[in-house]
Amino acid sequence: MMKSTFTPIFTRFPAIPSVEKVLRLRPLVCISSEAHRPPVRQNAAKKAASSLQFIMEPPKSAYIHLPFCRKRCHYCDFPVVALGSRVQPEEDPRIMNYVELLCREIEATRTDYGTDHPLETIFFGGGTPSLVPPGLVSSILELLKVKFGVSSDAEISMEMDPGTFNAEKLVGFMELGVNRVSLGVQAFQEELLKACGRAHGLREVHEAIEIVNSYGVENWSMDLISSLPHQTHEMWEESLEYTINAKPSHISVYDLQVEQGTKFGSLYTPGEFPLPSDTQSSEFYRTASKMLSSAGYSHYEISSYSLEGFQCKHNSTYWKCLPFYGFGLGSASYINGSRFSRPKKMKEYMSYVQKLVDEIADSNPSNHHGHIDTNDLATDIVMLSLRTSRGLNLRTFREAFGDSLTLSLCQVYSPYLESGHVVFLDDDRIPVKGDEFNSLLLDKKDITSRLAYIRLSDPDGFLLSNELISLAFGTMAS
Repeated sequence: MMKSTFTPIFTRFPAIPSVEKVLRLRPLVCISSEAHRPPVRQNAAKKAASSLQFIMEPPKSAYIHLPFCRKRCHYCDFPVVALGSRVQPEEDPRIMNYVELLCREIEATRTDYGTDHPLETIFFGGGTPSLVPPGLVSSILELLKVKFGVSSDAEISMEMDPGTFNAEKLVGFMELGVNRVSLGVQAFQEELLKACGRAHGLREVHEAIEIVNSYGVENWSMDLISSLPHQTHEMWEESLEYTINAKPSHISVYDLQVEQGTKFGSLYTPGEFPLPSDTQSSEFYRTASKMLSSAGYSHYEISSYSLEGFQCKHNSTYWKCLPFYGFGLGSASYINGSRFSRPKKMKEYMSYVQKLVDEIADSNPSNHHGHIDTNDLATDIVMLSLRTSRGLNLRTFREAFGDSLTLSLCQVYSPYLESGHVVFLDDDRIPVKGDEFNSLLLDKKDITSRLAYIRLSDPDGFLLSNELISLAFGTMAS
């Protein structure tokens, strides 16, 4: 979940936000304050709707929020329900009641597509979804199949924490169709796990890795967090080495974000001891990029690395600005060009679901199919595209938003081509050299006849991503 406002220029090394921070729990992908939304030129606005028809396609992805945890971690500001350790999940009525409520929401959700466009990705996030009994997960999946259809080769992901599942439970999830596991390890040092308030220890971490590797889960990811309190560079290298040796097909690396309202928020100030300095945080990121790339992982998104063929299909939906459903406490949807999210507090979420049910009963379902906001769309596309190694497709962007805006983007990034933070690519993804780029700018003709993509360099450009993206927003506001 990103901040609700976007700071134009960052004076310190910006924390690299996770996909959850960017998308999962916010009504808007970019910035929510209208005062900060850059107005796109009118001639571009006329082209966008016809050039970007993909945003009007039926959603083929669904995010399901299962908010239950043993305890709230000290850095977490997600909407979660801490169950404690006394009651077994199979016997906890809070889980059963929530899943029933969630299924009511899915059932009452308006759709114009039926099962003709089945879901291709489903992501169970949380919270700790692996706390939920397989039988209850089955009821959710069965309802999704009836309501929307699920492709026979759909990617079905589940976030799982060490200590919350055994071999029998993992097999139970796999039998339901779960074929991708995201393992929330975060660190390989006992003292760091305790400092974070994690419910598991190092023994549970190794047990979980052994279970996942022993039971045929080919597609699995491991999460790590850098810039933790008292974390040293040696600790970080050790965690990366353990991760590489575990042989996951995907790795997500996040820089700690100290959020207000969390325990860390009351204890620490970013950049000050015992948190690493800004320079140390930068070095953590560079080290991860170097070590993981050397081990054969492709750095395909700011926080994401994968072996060939194992990019997260669900998260790629977000980076491509494709439509998706979101269900459950605090989750967000993007349908027909409109973004909207559910309440983050349980009582309010219950009221939200009841309203949906009542509207269906009254044959007056809510219409979230608003007009396409071109201003939002332009900023979303720039921000999400520049998070990826593929980068921003300049030709598609020009078709949607016009020559002038595309040229302005290229001009504002000209100094960063020279500094090595930004890379311009041709059709064959060969970098365009500075002299040729400057000639294209001076000519001011169709610059995309030669330039096909713009991307941020790895790791230097990614490290400055927030600042560089804010420059694009400033260009669109001028």
